[in-house]
Amino acid sequence: MRIGIDTMGGDFIPQNPLQGVALALPALPSEVEIVLIGEPELLKREAPCYGITLNGQVYVLPASQVIGMEENPARAVVQKSDSTINVGIQAIKEGQIDAFISAGNTGAVVAASVLKLGNLPGVSRPTLGAFYPYGDNHYSLICDVGANVDCKPEHLVQFALLGTVYMRAVMGIPNPRVALLNIGEEPSKGNLLAQQAYALLQENPYIHFVGNAEGRVLPKGFADVYVTDGFVGNILLKFGESLYELLREKVPPNPVLERLNYENIGGLPFLGTRGNIIIGHGISSPKAFRNMIFRALAIAKANLSERIAEAFQAYA
Repeated sequence: MRIGIDTMGGDFIPQNPLQGVALALPALPSEVEIVLIGEPELLKREAPCYGITLNGQVYVLPASQVIGMEENPARAVVQKSDSTINVGIQAIKEGQIDAFISAGNTGAVVAASVLKLGNLPGVSRPTLGAFYPYGDNHYSLICDVGANVDCKPEHLVQFALLGTVYMRAVMGIPNPRVALLNIGEEPSKGNLLAQQAYALLQENPYIHFVGNAEGRVLPKGFADVYVTDGFVGNILLKFGESLYELLREKVPPNPVLERLNYENIGGLPFLGTRGNIIIGHGISSPKAFRNMIFRALAIAKANLSERIAEAFQAYA
């Protein structure tokens, strides 16, 4: 099992990715290898500073270019063929690694994944999922949170199916409950997208649809998967992150507050392409990188892409 890490993706590079690897290594099974993707001489010089020995459980996959956060994603993916993002995605395609982690340009990771790996059969819009805490150490998955700003009703149905497979295969929930984020509980509420999506979700036999969900029910664990377009989902994600930043300055550290901390979640799964992808926050800390490694490992062990392909084959 090989997990590839973009060591030049994010705001604090390469130190945060390397420190994250150092934090993860003591708890990783010996058969799991870490592939550092970046400039070899830099990584050979920096890795020992964090107690990382190369060419054992950790080794380097060369990449000479970096896609900056401010660059146009699609253009940069085409023009920078030897970027860490392109090299990492290509490594998945060629079977060199089983999962890829990046805290770099999110649009570039999405574009490279779709262009190089392609979507799984039947998937027209891969989705980016985010985790929302509820109860005692439980999380719901929200799809989509930014990869698809403009959606059609059938796209929300696909997000529901992608989220269902993830929660079943990775989180161990046999029959995940799916809800549609909306401004009211009644089927007639919301805009045309929500109303049409409701009808499609309700009639789909592969989805355990439990109805509309207002924002107030998310902390109560009303559903295991919430579907919405990426415009609404991204606003919800960023608002949740802002709550943690606000409250941690006002109240003493506590378990409930820490569950809103993005570091403990690590990164977000990008679901629906022919590969296992985890996308992290640009400011990802060493702790966040550590948790991204274990999330990527869980996805790879669950053979998530294969499970999604099986589900969509049945759905078709």
